[in-house]
Order: sequence, then C-alpha cells, then structure tokens
Amino acid sequence: MQTPANTRELLHSHGIRPSVQRIAIMDYLLTHRTHPTAEEVFEALVPDIPTLSKTTVYNTLNLFVSQGAAAHIAIDPRGSRFDGDTSVHGHFFCTKCGALHDVFFASPPVLPLPEGGHAAECAQIYYKGICASCAGKREK
Repeated sequence: MQTPANTRELLHSHGIRPSVQRIAIMDYLLTHRTHPTAEEVFEALVPDIPTLSKTTVYNTLNLFVSQGAAAHIAIDPRGSRFDGDTSVHGHFFCTKCGALHDVFFASPPVLPLPEGGHAAECAQIYYKGICASCAGKREK
C-alpha cells in the first residue's frame, strides 16, 4: 500500500504527470479507505480546491485506473467506486448500509482462466451480504 508521502513518485511510476489535482485525488484515495465514488472525491476536495471540476475528478480517476494506479470497483449497484490500494485483495459489499470493506487473503487466490485462449486483464473477487455492524443491529 502506498502512502501520501510518496504520491508524486507513485504517479510517476505509473506514467502519470503529477499535478495539484492529481496528487490531491490520489492522496484522498490513499487516506480514505472507504472506496469512494467520484462524486465523494469531488465533494471532499472542492472546498480546498475551488477550481476543481467533476470532469477533472472523473477523468483523473479513469486515468489512474487505465495506468494501474487505482482500481475501479463495479460492485455497488449505485455507482462506480475507486480504490487506491492496487494490491491483490477482494471486497465485501454490505447490501444494507452500502459499506465496502477490503478482504485480504493469506495467499493470493489462483483463479482459473476460461478455456479458449482468453486473455484476462482484470479479475475481482467480491462478496455481497450483510456486514457485521448491520448484522449486530439486526439482532438487537
């Protein structure tokens, strides 16, 4: 997992030219492990960067994903979420509260590829259900 202290180097290592907006967006992804939507990133950053536009946030997040600096998570039916942690891990989506939790594995799972010469560019493991917090509320 990268840290904000080396955000500039992280962006460079993925072939992304650092800018104030790009550094701020990546810092947000790295320090807010909530797997935010583009809208959440925009709302969080615009008070400090008033010239920031939603288009810039969307384009930057898409750039990060295309260059491998962030992951696009298509688990939430309400919209795309983004993750600054590109290490091998899965996700658990709570269908009650909408929280998205990281799921780390003792050793990376080996997923079989479909037969027929397919070349997978991405594989995601995710679970959907009721998180521990919501399950606890249900029992009371």
